[in-house]
Amino acid sequence: MNKNITMKNIAEQVGVSTVTVSKALNDKEGVSDELKARIKAVASEMGYRVNTVARSMREGLTYNIGVIIPERFTGPDQSFYLRVYQEISKGLEDYGYYGILHILSSSDEQALQLPRIYYDRKVDGFILLGQISKPYIEIMHAIEPPILFLDFYDDHSDIDAVVSDNFYGAYELTNYLIRQGHRNIAYVGSLHATSSIQDRFLGYYKSLLEHHIALRQDWVINDRNEHGNYIDIEIPDELPTAFVCNCDQVAYLVVQKLQGMGYRIPDDCSVVGFDNDIYATLTVPHLTTVEVNMKQLAQTSIQSILSKISTPDTKFGRIVVKGKIIYRSSVAKM
Repeated sequence: MNKNITMKNIAEQVGVSTVTVSKALNDKEGVSDELKARIKAVASEMGYRVNTVARSMREGLTYNIGVIIPERFTGPDQSFYLRVYQEISKGLEDYGYYGILHILSSSDEQALQLPRIYYDRKVDGFILLGQISKPYIEIMHAIEPPILFLDFYDDHSDIDAVVSDNFYGAYELTNYLIRQGHRNIAYVGSLHATSSIQDRFLGYYKSLLEHHIALRQDWVINDRNEHGNYIDIEIPDELPTAFVCNCDQVAYLVVQKLQGMGYRIPDDCSVVGFDNDIYATLTVPHLTTVEVNMKQLAQTSIQSILSKISTPDTKFGRIVVKGKIIYRSSVAKM
């Protein structure tokens, strides 16, 4: 048996989409009986592990929840999502459940390879923690166990999501900078990378609009490439007086870059972040930032996924968890 065969391989062999393959292998509606039989036959010939007992999961519970984090969010210099997972794992114990962490490798995400814990029927539901590619979402959407987005959302309005109040947090941060006399304010974050970065940008932009400050495109600065990897941040030739960064790690990198160029923080330039993670206090001076309520994010996602397991038709939509500004010494009054 070839364990490296994926749904994508089967789709290419049959000449259909990976979503069609996923539906056929999981006996979901939308695929004719004839095509289902053909797809299953090809899958068997290629050595694919067909999950023929997925529906039987409803007859008994494993008391496990799978938490999937894309590999790009788990590097040695990233801790936010692993800390959220810790909160989920601790919180699940109160309900008699356990959290099983699955780091989704870039190759498996690209190949649309589902986690082994799904094939082995190890979990009753999945929490997708951190922005996952649209094709992979389509595959997860087609499986039997319920799924929940955590800290992101997309155009799948039928998939429930729990998110921080990214929009309002960045809006309040930018308002604070403006109250301190700043009007030349840049935003650091690649807008097409995640829904969180987009919402934080929109909060920043709304604050500018309300204060009749024009948005300068050259002051919207990329921080990562299309693969989600950080890139060298380009400081504009005309230096803003303040930078709103989409997360504390990026704010740390901005401060390092500015200080390397001879600028003093906050005397020459103010910098704010988002998350209140370890980078907020590693940065010198310590960052003014928005504290994300990790415990509430975890508890809300736990309650949501367990409700969906007990009552499959349960719908919550998008649940927003409010954060708060932590004021430190990275902002100067103009």
